[in-house]
Amino acid sequence: MTAPAPNDSSTVVAIHIAPATRLAMKSVTSVEAEAGKGLVGDRYHGAKHRHVTIQAADDLAEAARVFGSDIPPSTTRRNITVSHGPIPTTPGTRLSIGDVELEVVRVAAPCKLLEDEIGPGAKAALRRRAGTVCRLLSSGRIDVGNEFAVLA
Repeated sequence: MTAPAPNDSSTVVAIHIAPATRLAMKSVTSVEAEAGKGLVGDRYHGAKHRHVTIQAADDLAEAARVFGSDIPPSTTRRNITVSHGPIPTTPGTRLSIGDVELEVVRVAAPCKLLEDEIGPGAKAALRRRAGTVCRLLSSGRIDVGNEFAVLA
């Protein structure tokens, strides 16, 4: 995959939520984000810091190359997939998706569930490519097609 030009904006290409742990992720075209709470209808809504997880489609493509098979965005259990990264991992970094502002909390490490969902070797293929955990600083709607930007 060719790296994007520096001025190419990244956009939301997929949104997934799950009402509870271990339940299948549901693809949606938009979701309400509540500051300090999370995505309405998602299993982490109401969590203290883990409000939204973000991953990049180009990282998934690289992980699929390493894994040897396609890795659909829904199988990684991340909420937001943007067209391309890099996705910042430094805590405190501010991001925006459309009009919604977020703050990086930590790296989203691939979990054991990925081995069950995707197959043996998925966790290793997604290492350093599994995205970022963020907290919501403002409320609003996130839609497929919204621009993703690093603010600071």
